[in-house]
Amino acid sequence: MQRNYKDIPLWRNTSPDEWNNWEWQISNRITTLAELEQVVNLNDKEKDGVQASLKKLRMAITPYYATLIDPNDYNCPIRRQAIPTIYETEISKCDSNDPLHETLDSPVPGLTHRYPDRVLLLITQQCSMYCRHCTRRRFAGHADKTLSTSNLIRAFKYIKAHKEVRDVLISGGDALCVSDEKLEFILKELSKIDNVEVIRIGTRVPVVMPQRITSKLCNIIKKYHPVWINTQFNHPNEITKDSILACNMLADAGIPLGNQSVLLKNINDCPYIMKSLVQKLVANRIRPYYIYQCDLSEGIEHFRTPVSAGIEIMELLRGHTSGFAVPTFVIDAPGGGGKIPINPQYVVSQSPDKLILRNYEGVLCTYTEPSDKSHKCKHCGICDKFKNYESKGLEKLFRNEKNCLIPKDNFRMRRREINSAHK
Repeated sequence: MQRNYKDIPLWRNTSPDEWNNWEWQISNRITTLAELEQVVNLNDKEKDGVQASLKKLRMAITPYYATLIDPNDYNCPIRRQAIPTIYETEISKCDSNDPLHETLDSPVPGLTHRYPDRVLLLITQQCSMYCRHCTRRRFAGHADKTLSTSNLIRAFKYIKAHKEVRDVLISGGDALCVSDEKLEFILKELSKIDNVEVIRIGTRVPVVMPQRITSKLCNIIKKYHPVWINTQFNHPNEITKDSILACNMLADAGIPLGNQSVLLKNINDCPYIMKSLVQKLVANRIRPYYIYQCDLSEGIEHFRTPVSAGIEIMELLRGHTSGFAVPTFVIDAPGGGGKIPINPQYVVSQSPDKLILRNYEGVLCTYTEPSDKSHKCKHCGICDKFKNYESKGLEKLFRNEKNCLIPKDNFRMRRREINSAHK
């Protein structure tokens, strides 16, 4: 249950105007152990853990989010996302500083181009709160600075030059931690690029600092539609009257809202917690978009669950709640392979004539294939605009440009090269 900030000595003399000002929230984040001890009760082991882990990723907790923490419960799901522990100092052999290879896929500073038609633009290193499960800790939290104007201009030139880019995701850090003026500059410049059809903003401020969502901000974003916003609610306890108000303001401004949860051990790795979360989200006009399997970033293995935990959640969402409330469970593939959907298996058997399927209840049914199984291009002309673009991945097979795709480091191919050289 959320505490009244007036009951916490650290903010007893704070006025409502200050509390509801997002810049005050940023300036008064909890960043030291001394401040933290005034808000929650910590034992000696916890204190040692906080001090040790701060060498890996700084601590910053907004006063608002701190009021959601149970001061006496070590297992509080809000507390575990916000307060550092000794486990962050443990590095697994499979951990990586940049598990998604965002840096290697960066043609200009701040820009990652991985998928054919979309790019990621990291406009700031700052977050309002540094989540302990952060996958981008190599980048976020080290300095509260934004991407320079010169590098932004380089990014805009790259996007303009690459006509295949139609979708730009603005993130960071947290994209809404920049000033209104900086954000509007970025939105305005992107909207001038003819090939950019949609802009997305990735942010957690509706969850951890809802005061950032102001009428002025909503009016700025409205000018540059279509703009979509994805946020990150991980637990039902994060849905409060303040966060609902913030999301309502965005939705009322015509901004479609999506949610990307991270599957976190002992926080939300329960089908019923996740079901409660997604149902509360859709009741407030937020579409569940992704559930992410926790990445292989350094120091967050203690948050990772087995993939089977995510599959179990999907089993108990599909059919048990509205279809549009069911997100896609994904693994963001190490090495920059992108998001791979992971689902329960609903096809039990398949023949040329029929499929045997199971539903969420375990009922088995037959779907009969059509007698005429022909499936041909109708030459409608829609695909013509894509013919000048280079085919990517499996698209080469479907377009009959290849009949086999072989990895470059395939041993059989290397053996052929060796044998050929010896002939």
